[in-house]
Amino acid sequence: MTKTISKNFTLKACIFATGLAGIVAEYVMSTLASYLLGNAVVQWTLTISLMLFAMGIGSRLSKSLQHHLLDSFIAVELLLSSLCAISAVATYWLSIYIMTIDMVVYSFALGIGLLIGMELPLATRLNAYFEELRINISSVMEKDYYGALLGGVLFAFVALPYLGLTYTPVVLGAVNLIVAALLFWQQRQNITYRKWLGFAFIVVPLFLAWLAWFAKPIVQYSEQRKYRDTVVYSKQTPYQQITITTWRNDFWLYLNGNQQFSTYDEARYHEPLVHPAFALSPSHKKILILGGGDGMAVREILKYPDVEHIDLVDIDPAVTALGLNNALFLKANQASLKSAKVKIHNTDAAIFIRDCRQIYDIVLIDLPDPKSVSLSRLYSLQFYQQIRKVTAKGGLLVTQATSPFFSRKAYLSILKTMRAAGFTAIPYHNQIPTMGEWGWVLGINHDRLTVDQIKQKLIKTDFSVIDTRFLNNDAMLAMLHFGKGIFADFEKIEINSEFNLVLYRYYDKGDWDFY
Repeated sequence: MTKTISKNFTLKACIFATGLAGIVAEYVMSTLASYLLGNAVVQWTLTISLMLFAMGIGSRLSKSLQHHLLDSFIAVELLLSSLCAISAVATYWLSIYIMTIDMVVYSFALGIGLLIGMELPLATRLNAYFEELRINISSVMEKDYYGALLGGVLFAFVALPYLGLTYTPVVLGAVNLIVAALLFWQQRQNITYRKWLGFAFIVVPLFLAWLAWFAKPIVQYSEQRKYRDTVVYSKQTPYQQITITTWRNDFWLYLNGNQQFSTYDEARYHEPLVHPAFALSPSHKKILILGGGDGMAVREILKYPDVEHIDLVDIDPAVTALGLNNALFLKANQASLKSAKVKIHNTDAAIFIRDCRQIYDIVLIDLPDPKSVSLSRLYSLQFYQQIRKVTAKGGLLVTQATSPFFSRKAYLSILKTMRAAGFTAIPYHNQIPTMGEWGWVLGINHDRLTVDQIKQKLIKTDFSVIDTRFLNNDAMLAMLHFGKGIFADFEKIEINSEFNLVLYRYYDKGDWDFY
């Protein structure tokens, strides 16, 4: 570079902005990988590791750029702007046609990481024109790290909740574009390839504008192609992707692409979740539900007039908002969440139980399957032990326990873990047409009752006094019995502990390819 740059304020501002954009890019790709590929812990770890590896390669490649450093820095920013902006939309669209979408996600992660890795060395070399090495390195790193902090805060509290994965990458691309434009305008006399970069500053903004206009239709089209039925609702929250589809007179709820229920047969899930516990419990006054923000389980609970209070704990306010306000949900849950008996807590179930000072007659767990480390903690020995402390003597705990057919070992691990926590626990299952064979585990906080005594009491219970769509005495009898081989290796199944979270591995090794 033949001329000395007169001021470095713009460069410092650009370094701050690239630090912000870089960390947000990592979070976007990691969140996208979690949504499309599942297992958040693995995907965040793998995606960020790949991006950091690519950043190392980018840093190494940057040393080969010996001339026209300002031109190179601006060109990298423009490329990064385009690649960041298109990453999510392109991945959504390609997921329709490519089965192994993980390679697409990881390729974008590597490409973005490569360009981010080139930014900082180039910025440091540019900054060397007005600061000695000792100050230069610390100054550049300082601004980059400050930008990363702001980027993390903005992603968690602004970008993901309000822009989602559709528009956050586009805004990210705009940040990099602005960085490049500021440098280009201020230092245009020091730029060698002004015509080429000037042309790029026409093309890239037009591309971003086109992308901003068509991003939502493209994502909606891609989302629709994943489902057989019509998508009528789609929202990315800080916790999950919520999708609702309809067919004829029924609707389906999906979280991160996984079916939670269908109104066609949800009674075959929610009635077994609720009524066996109420049949066994001597008291129904205080009820706790972990999960169940759709309000279906609460609908069943309110059929018991002696229920006085229900605490419902669901981490995602968007789910409980659907249960409270969405017309489809209100019709299905009979406006159960609007009952004066219900108090909603939008917080983490583990934190709620840890801080709880109440005693409940019945605790129902209606959480997603344990397909990740974080979810597996909510099926752990320590978690069940904490729940036992807030469960009355003789009180009941029931959890949905995934499929005893598709993930038999995970199902047995939940049963064994609940027993290890001090509950006298029994398994039962049911056939749900839209979900397949599904299972629950029921535990009583009473050490004098045996498994056979609990089963006999359920078999003799008269369910005809409760207004149900599915559950009756014959159904309860069938749900308590299993075919050959289900419990054959029960003694070899491991307990799911926070110090040995085997459950998600059992779940991952299930026969879900046939699901």
